[in-house]
Formats: sequence, structure tokens, C-alpha cells
Amino acid sequence: MNPTLICFGEILWDVLPTSKQPGGAPMNVAADLRNFGHDARLISRVGSDELGRELLDFLDQKGIPTQLVQTGQSHLTGVAKANVSDSSEVTYKIVMPVAWDYIRLAPGLVEMVRQSDYFIYGSLAARSHQTHVTLQTLLAVAKKKVFDVNLRAPHYSKEVVESLLYQADMAKLNEHELIEITDWYQSETDLRPAMQQVYERYQLETLCVTLGADGAALLDGSGFYTQAGFPVEVADTIGSGDAFLAAFLHKTIRHETPQNKLAFACATGAYVATQPGATPSFTEATIVSFLEQAAVPDQ
Repeated sequence: MNPTLICFGEILWDVLPTSKQPGGAPMNVAADLRNFGHDARLISRVGSDELGRELLDFLDQKGIPTQLVQTGQSHLTGVAKANVSDSSEVTYKIVMPVAWDYIRLAPGLVEMVRQSDYFIYGSLAARSHQTHVTLQTLLAVAKKKVFDVNLRAPHYSKEVVESLLYQADMAKLNEHELIEITDWYQSETDLRPAMQQVYERYQLETLCVTLGADGAALLDGSGFYTQAGFPVEVADTIGSGDAFLAAFLHKTIRHETPQNKLAFACATGAYVATQPGATPSFTEATIVSFLEQAAVPDQ
């Protein structure tokens, strides 16, 4: 049976210097999971404005069901102003408060999450009281909890992020987030011991750390794995980490080996970096072809 994956949190417009693009990590992950043929759904909220209607249209185009995306009258649809002056490290000014800060516990949500196979969430959705309360209620019933850490200053606190880590079965973060989190309790700069600390402290089953152009690392019950990066000509890195997570989950569902999961996830993130925007369309065959052409040996 095809498992159900529910992504929870922000949906917004990434406003670039010359355009705007649909975004928000949970939405990106859902779109990428759909690319791989999975039943991925999104719990979020938009405003009853033109930007909100455009986002709902975009979800329709991507095949993401809109029934769980609430529409609010009192707050505008989310916007993040992207600074792309450094193409390898895009930064954002994320407007608040906006509609997704007020995701409510709508009828049926608890039961839907209870019956789903994976529940994917990030730290940004916990910045507001209303959405944080809804998130905690859903985490309490979720089967397999996947924390896409996604630290965006100043929209998080140590206490909230640690609480979300303690509830996770799997966590994905980047190298900068790994350093920041280990600095909270013990400064460990080497990759493997830093990952081991986070893995053990929060009693995780799986920990992934993305390393930008240098690939990624994985720590799970079977051991520690690394994957070299795939050299590509970068269009922009928006959505690359989200694509990595979707691809990793795709191969996890398919019961692939840890090394294969990591290689495929790195390839997917690299491929998305070659495409403009956060949610290009692709298939598993697209990534397999990319991997065959790249043929970069494992570290």
C-alpha cells in the first residue's frame, strides 16, 4: 500500500528581486514527494486574498490536495523576501504575522494524522502560539515524526527546537544548524561526533546532515555514512534541502540501503539546484539519469 505523508506548516510566496515563487519547506517537500508518486498532503493556511488563491491554484497544478489548507479572513497570505546575492546560501526575511501563523485544529485533522504513516514538520511553524499548539496536538498522535529543522532567525528558540527534536524519530538539518545545536550544550566541531551527540541526546532513529556542495552524512542504527556532493551548475539552491528530504523519505519507504538512500537524496538536491525555483517537476527516472551521468564515487 502507498503510505500517506502529511507535511505541516508554512506555505508562502518567496519574493525574489525580479519575481515571486511559491514556497515554504512543507509545501516544497509535499510537491517533491508527489513527484515521486507518493500520497503527500499539506496542512497549512492562506489568506482570503489574491496571493492565497494563487497558491491554492499552484497546489492544484502540483497535484497536492487543498482540503487541509485552511483559508483565513483576518491575516494575509505568507510572504518571505529572499536575498539571493549568495546563490549557495539564500537568506530570507519572513513576514509575520501571516495566515500560516494561525493554523487551527480543524475537525478531522487529528484522526487524519493518526492514520498517516509519516508526519513532517519544521521549526518555523512553531513561531506562533496558535500554530505551535496545533502542531503539538498532532505530534502527540503521529506515527513516524520527521523534523526538518530549518532554523530561520529570529523565528525560533533553543527551548522550542529542543522540544521538537525530542519528539522526532528522524531529523534533517544542515551543517550550520548542526553546529548551532551542538553549541547549545557542548561545542563539538567535527562532523561525526557532533552528529553522534545530537543523535544520542534526542534519541533519534535517523539523523541526516546536508553539507551543501560537499554532499551529506547519515547516522542511523546501522552506522555512519557519507556521500560526496555532485558538482553542478547552480541556478539557485532554493528548495534543494527540501528535495533531499523528500528523496530520502522516498527511498526509506522503498527500503533501500542507507548508502543508496543518501546518494539518491544528494542527487535529487543537486538536480533541483540546477533548476530555477523550489519545486521543479521531475520523476525518479530524472534522478536516476542524473546519477548515471554524474557517477561520482562514494567517499
